[in-house]
Amino acid sequence: MVFRGKTVAVLLVVAVFLSSFITYSIDGFIDYVSSDYNLIETDNFDTKKIEEAYALIKKRYIHSANDQQLLDGAIKGMVESLKDPYSTYMNKKQTQEFMSDLESTFSGIGAEVTQRNGILTIVSPIKDSPAEKAGLKPNDQIMKINGKSTESLSLNQAIERIRGPKGTKVMLEIMRPGEKNTFTISVVRDEIKQETVEAKFFGEIGYLKITQFSEGTARDFLKNLNEFENQEIQGLIIDVRGNPGGLLDAVQRILEHFVPAGQPIMMTEERGKKRQVYYGKAAEKKPYPIAVLIDKGSASASEILAAGLKEAAGGILVGEKTFGKGTVQTAVDFKDGSNIKLTMAKWLTPKGNWIDQNGGSKGVKPDISVDYPDYVSVIPPQPSGTLKVDMISDQIKSMQLILDALGYSPGRKDGYFDRDTETALMSFQQNHGLDVSGKLNKETATVLREEFTKFLRDPRQDIQLQVTISHLSQQ
Repeated sequence: MVFRGKTVAVLLVVAVFLSSFITYSIDGFIDYVSSDYNLIETDNFDTKKIEEAYALIKKRYIHSANDQQLLDGAIKGMVESLKDPYSTYMNKKQTQEFMSDLESTFSGIGAEVTQRNGILTIVSPIKDSPAEKAGLKPNDQIMKINGKSTESLSLNQAIERIRGPKGTKVMLEIMRPGEKNTFTISVVRDEIKQETVEAKFFGEIGYLKITQFSEGTARDFLKNLNEFENQEIQGLIIDVRGNPGGLLDAVQRILEHFVPAGQPIMMTEERGKKRQVYYGKAAEKKPYPIAVLIDKGSASASEILAAGLKEAAGGILVGEKTFGKGTVQTAVDFKDGSNIKLTMAKWLTPKGNWIDQNGGSKGVKPDISVDYPDYVSVIPPQPSGTLKVDMISDQIKSMQLILDALGYSPGRKDGYFDRDTETALMSFQQNHGLDVSGKLNKETATVLREEFTKFLRDPRQDIQLQVTISHLSQQ
């Protein structure tokens, strides 16, 4: 969670992304930070050592190094020495990308990432994004970007390599928890449109899916909720599965509408145990039952919403345990447009629970636990050549799992391409107007991915959703 220093408060899982200071001496910069933010005790900070290192590099380094480069490097080094995956220094360009990710559209693959135990890790792909369509899942570890290891990269460096112009490709080598081998996915970058609220009816039960907490999310959510209530819904489902977080403003406004006035929505706790409590504004609790759908990709703002509705508004949580992001970052802007995002507090649930994966209760737990089917974690095949009878590969195994989920019954799901698998594939090809070859080529693989995506989005195939509808219908 991020609080925007002096301007706007924001809550973010980790964003998918000092010319004016050059006029200052190193001492001048330190004095500026110290006096304005009280971050540095200059009596205990060896500014002379920094000056000596600066002078040595400027006078003796074999290549030229400008002041901006050295200043950025010094600040970046201090922040990285904290070994906190959520604290980061961003130069002007990176800060602009950070803020663009909070707007309604941006360009990229559409996945929130973090560094967990030093490993670049997917928090969650955004709905309908290239990342989701390519099969990326929460907790996937990115080992290589375009063939180059991510081991020595900072989070910002990794994000810069993943980002790129619309229509270009990025190759990601992925290690998925539970799998023995890595696999490579090609993702085509695109403009990511964030229509963050989706509204549906399931009988007399209203359904609101929040994909991210961005500008306009609270407005759209409350507008749809008002329409639901005018039609006298008998229950409400709020779906934050795969939602990596977003603006604090948005989740706060939504929770205020459900939690009665005077009751806590959440708390923050700074160093020294100093707490700030945020309160609801509703006249009373809602007259209908509320359920929140959560999974491993629900993080930060999503966890605040889930925990707040459970502990302060009587909501029921359904699905899987959430990601576990329970720290607060404050973003402090510098005059040249650069920025430090620094962990300065924890956030706590209304009852004072800390859910952070690095020391708390490790995520928000569901009241009704419903795991995803095995096929949900399948990476759709992307064969570079043609796969056919008597071949063995992980891509064939993925094809078999998908064919089985779609009802084509290949008979086995171990990666060996036998005659039954061929027959199942031929049936799929015939039903979708493809060349009935019984071989998996690029054309068939593309249609298979598209049909599998449609299958996964079909509410009738969503086991967690169906359990939730059934539960609310019985209330």
